[in-house]
Amino acid sequence: MGELRDRHGRIATDLRVSLTDRCNLRCTYCMPAEGLDWLPAEEQLTDDEVVRLVRLGVERLGIREVRFTGGEPLLRRGLVDIVRRCAEEVDAEFSLTTNGLGLKRSASALAAAGLGRVNVSLDTVRPETFTRLTLRHRLDDVVAGLAAAHEAGMRPVKVNAVLLRGVNDREAPELLAWCLERGYELRFIEQMPLDAQHGWRRSEMVTAEEIRTLLAEHHTLTPVAEPRGSAPAQLYDVDGGPGTVGVIASVTESFCGDCDRVRLTADGQVRNCLFSTDESDLRSAMRAGVGDDDLVERWKAAVAVKLPGHGIDDPTFLQPPRPMSAIGG
Repeated sequence: MGELRDRHGRIATDLRVSLTDRCNLRCTYCMPAEGLDWLPAEEQLTDDEVVRLVRLGVERLGIREVRFTGGEPLLRRGLVDIVRRCAEEVDAEFSLTTNGLGLKRSASALAAAGLGRVNVSLDTVRPETFTRLTLRHRLDDVVAGLAAAHEAGMRPVKVNAVLLRGVNDREAPELLAWCLERGYELRFIEQMPLDAQHGWRRSEMVTAEEIRTLLAEHHTLTPVAEPRGSAPAQLYDVDGGPGTVGVIASVTESFCGDCDRVRLTADGQVRNCLFSTDESDLRSAMRAGVGDDDLVERWKAAVAVKLPGHGIDDPTFLQPPRPMSAIGG
C-alpha cells in the first residue's frame, strides 16, 4: 500500500469527499442570498466514480477516515447507497458534515448503511439569529436532525459553529450550554476567507482568543490532557468535565504542520489544501479510461506538492476562486 505523503513529510489519511456544491441554506458568511451557479449534473462524479475513488484512497493510499461533505451532502440523491457501498467495500471510518435540515428523515438509514458520526453546522439556537444568518426559517429542522442522529446511535454528534461579530458572538456561552445539556460536542471555528462574495476581513473576524474569553465569562476552560495530534480542534474541559468544547483556530493559530487531510471536490478534483489555488483532475482521467494504477499516481503527485501552510498571513495570499460550498469542508 502506498501513502499520500507531501514533500514536507505530512501524510494524508483523512479524505473529505464533496458530493454536491448545492446547499439549501444561504449562510451570509458563505454565499449570496440568490445562491450560486451550481455544477451541471454531468460534471459531478457519479456514484460509481465516488465509490471507486474512495476504494482507491483506502486500499491503495492509506486513507483511514472518509467524511462526506458539500455544499449540503443530504441533497445528493443516492447518498445512503454511496455510504453503504463504501462501507461494504473498504475498512474505514465514515462521517458526514451537514447543515442538518434533512437529517431527521435520513439519520436512521445512514447509520444502518455504515455512517458512524455527523458534524452539524449550527451557529445559534435563537430562531431570529438563525434566520438572520441563514436567510431561512429552519432552526427546528436542524434541532430535530441533531436529535435524530443521536437517537440513531451516531457518536459523537458534533456541532460546528462560526461566530460573526455583532451577530451571534455574544451567544457563544448559550450555544455551549445547549450542546452540553444534550451531549453534543461543540466546536467553534474561526471564520475563514472562503466566502463566495470575497467579503472576509481578518479585522472583522472573531478570533480564537476572543472565543475563549467569551466562554471564560461563564465557564472554566482547561486544556484536555490528551495530545491534540492532527485534530484541528484544541479541546478544553468545561468546568472540570466531562463535557468539552473545541476551538478551531484555522487563521490565527494555524495547525498546517500537522495537517492530515486531502479533499476531493464534487467534480472530481483533488485539492491538497482547503486554500489551494491548484487542483488535479481525476474525473477526466477516469472518464478517459485510465486504470487504477494511473489514478493512484496522479493522486500521489497532487499531494506531493502541498505547500507548508495556507499562507493567510502572507501579504501575497489570494483567496481560492472556489468558495467553501464548492470545495467541501
